Amino acid sequence: MLTRKCITRTAAASCALAVLTAGPALAQQQQPPHDQHQQAQQSGQQQSSQRAQQSSGQQDAKTVIEDWPQVAQKAAKEMMDKYGQPSGVTPTRLVWTKQGPFTEIIVINEAINHDFPKPHKDCLEHVVAFNVPADKVGELAKFDGSIIVDRTRGRLSARCDSEPHNILALNLAHDIITGKKNVEQARQAYGEAAKKEMSGEKPDLAMKLQFQPDPQPGDSDVATIGPQAGQTSGEAQPAGAQQQPGQSKDAAHDEQRQPGQQEQQPAPQQGAQ
Repeated sequence: MLTRKCITRTAAASCALAVLTAGPALAQQQQPPHDQHQQAQQSGQQQSSQRAQQSSGQQDAKTVIEDWPQVAQKAAKEMMDKYGQPSGVTPTRLVWTKQGPFTEIIVINEAINHDFPKPHKDCLEHVVAFNVPADKVGELAKFDGSIIVDRTRGRLSARCDSEPHNILALNLAHDIITGKKNVEQARQAYGEAAKKEMSGEKPDLAMKLQFQPDPQPGDSDVATIGPQAGQTSGEAQPAGAQQQPGQSKDAAHDEQRQPGQQEQQPAPQQGAQ
């Protein structure tokens, strides 16, 4: 009798365990078809969303440039091939940040007519951190109208149709700033190097930046009104230049570029005889 009761209890416990184990599966099988379809649809949407997030940059960039001018599409594809997907995508521009010596590389949804050194369309801009003295801005504008100076942020950029042409323009702009070339010499050198590059050669001036970006870019200028008039915040200045209170960053830069030079004083006049 005792043995029979044990067998009965063991069988009952096994049945109960089987019911508990099979319960979720049975419940899932008994779910209405509508609920099963809804769950499958939600799971599919989640997977699609994950895939979209993984490739959104590539899809967005490629989609955005579909109706851009051909020259801008070409530049965008070249930059994506070299630097990967852009860090910023808008309907009007693609932006890569901190690539090599460049703080920004920008492709714009425009094709700007530019005839120097030969007719072409500007659409690609390379930006470097560099403090340009105010007295050199006019010379840079005469050299190439697509050289862009932002003195407050400490940025120097070139805009053309290809990366080699922008690198070439930046190198020659630096030569003008440092006094190695005047405007006409720089324009002539640009034409010669650009002609070689377009014929398949690789001139050094168009292949690699020949100077180092400024480690402390930016010029906050000097206040002219209010209690801080005549003072500068001095947040940044050209490397090695010592900026004095009330002194513009250009003056400090000039002192660095021309060490040991002193302002000539007019010779004293002889008294009347």
